[in-house]
Order: sequence, then structure tokens, then C-alpha cells
Amino acid sequence: MRYFKSDNTAAVCPPVLAALSAANDGASLPYGADSWSARLDAVLAEFFGTRVKAFTVVSGTAANSLALATMCPPWDTVLTHRESHIEHDECGTPEFFTGGAKLSLIEGEQAKVSVAAFGERLAWFEDHVHGVQPKALSITQATERGAIYTSAEVLALAELAHARGMALHMDGARFANAVVALDCHPGDITWRAGVDVLSLGVIKNGGMNAEALVFFPDSAAAATFPTDAVSQFEYRRKRGGHLVCKGRYMAAQVLAYIESGVWRRNAERANRLAQRIGVAAGTRLTAPVATNQVFVKLGVAQIAAMLDAGFAFYPWGPASAGEARFVVSWDTADADVDALCAALAGN
Repeated sequence: MRYFKSDNTAAVCPPVLAALSAANDGASLPYGADSWSARLDAVLAEFFGTRVKAFTVVSGTAANSLALATMCPPWDTVLTHRESHIEHDECGTPEFFTGGAKLSLIEGEQAKVSVAAFGERLAWFEDHVHGVQPKALSITQATERGAIYTSAEVLALAELAHARGMALHMDGARFANAVVALDCHPGDITWRAGVDVLSLGVIKNGGMNAEALVFFPDSAAAATFPTDAVSQFEYRRKRGGHLVCKGRYMAAQVLAYIESGVWRRNAERANRLAQRIGVAAGTRLTAPVATNQVFVKLGVAQIAAMLDAGFAFYPWGPASAGEARFVVSWDTADADVDALCAALAGN
């Protein structure tokens, strides 16, 4: 098979694997009291250019859901795009961890939340006890359609959210791909643009089983969730079963991912190969290729033929739509990309 289903199919990249091996030497204190976990805040503070408080969890679903539970009480609501991962692919986990907080959905092209659509959705809520109140906005960078938010777009959303007493969460499952595509500093599209908390993706871009949740106490616009949110989060993480006893192995992955620079190298390669596929797809692209995801209108018959030919990818949306999504991983073989480009160009 030639795998283009997801970047979750990728292997663990060498710097992360080496870090795991190095951490596997002798005894170490458990539950985040190890020397690797102790370095997380300093390393990520340098990476983002500001003071942070960082934690590791075992999945993006856990990072997103625990972050939202910290920002939104059960009787209120999180606003998000209708195609977001927290709405479409997390099996109700955000509602579970928040204790029942509602997800309120927003429409928008390329799975992006625009300021206009956000404002229109906010106007629906009335300030009375009979209805949920908006407490957080969650956006995805890059989106489930491969689009990216510029720093100006993030800041505009943050200003509106903070003006309504809401916090801004960013699901950064493909954050590295977005930073590379924008050619910006990681801080430019997070705390400087008003993001209060980021789910920093590691697994899709070369990690094994560790993601980081990064709180920004000094975000560009004042954070509106409780001042003791970080200490609340520590209890939520424990209660939710994500305070891993041998935390050194998770912290070691995040440290290696950042300090080695592999986060950038892996994302650059994946984005570059995706561009090649986009060129081969030509006018059948259904969205601009900005990161490592490519959406193509193939038709039902060609989708079936390519699946039969050994290309592993997801038909996207209703089966009758004839749309396909191809995702390039950091370690996707050049030969597999060559074969996919030839198949697309030949049909």
C-alpha cells in the first residue's frame, strides 16, 4: 500500500526515537517530577518567546478536551467550526471532559472560522439563565481542510472572543505545518495573536505518543479564564487519566521534537511533497494546498480505481461527492509521491 490516509501512519522520527532510548537509562522520579518534564516550560518558553506553562498528554483528543474543560463550565458552550476535530472526530470527548458543555457550531469555507461568522453566531446568544453562554472559541491550525489562519486572522478572532469574556483555544495538531507555510515565528500565531492555550501537535509530525498542552499567561489580549486555570488543569489531567506515571518518556519526545529542529524539517518536507501532488491534481483541487493535506475531486469511479491500485487515502464527505483527501507524512516515500502524481496526471 502507498499510504496517504493520514500523517498518523508515519513512523517515529529518529531524533524522537533516540531521545526515548536515552531517557530509558536508570531510574527517574514519576508523575512529571523527572528532569525531562522539569525542562518543558523553559524549552517551550524559548520556542514561543514568552512565559508558558506546559503539560504532556497522550493524544490530541485529550489535549483539546482537557483544555476546553479548563476554560468552559458544564452549563456553557464552546464555539467551533462544524468541521472541527472536536465536533467531528472526538466521539463526544470534549463534552465528556467538560461535564456536558455544549459545542455550538460555525460555518465557513475551508473549515475556517471568520470574524464575520463568529460575530453572527455570538449574536444568537442571550444573556439569561435559560441558555448556555459562550465561554471559549476553538480554532484549528491548520484546519481540517488544510487551510491556515494568518496572525491577523487569529488576532481578530481573539479580540472579539476576549471582548465577550471568552478564551481562545487553538487545536494545533498540524501546527508545525502551518508555521512553515506561513514562514513565521511560532509566537506570531499564538500568544502574540491572543491565543490563551494551544494543543501542540507532535505525534502527526514525528512523535510517538505525546502531545503538549501549552498555556500562555501573557497572551496579547488578557486571558479570561480563571487565574487558577493551570492548577485546575493539573487536577483535571490526573482525574482524566492522563497524568502518566513514567512521564519522562513523554517529555523526552516533546523536548527532542523542539530542540533538534525536526519539527520544522519534517513539516517542510511534508508540505513540499503535498505541493507536488497539488500540481499533479491541477484543476481538480477543491482547496488550495497550503500545508500537507490535498483535497481533490476525482469522481466515484476514479476513487475506486485508485483504491484498488493500492493507494490508501480517505474518500472525503458523502460517497457520492467523489472527493478524496491525501495527507503527506514526514516520512512518505518519494517513490510513493511519484506514483500518486503519475496516477493523478494520467486521469
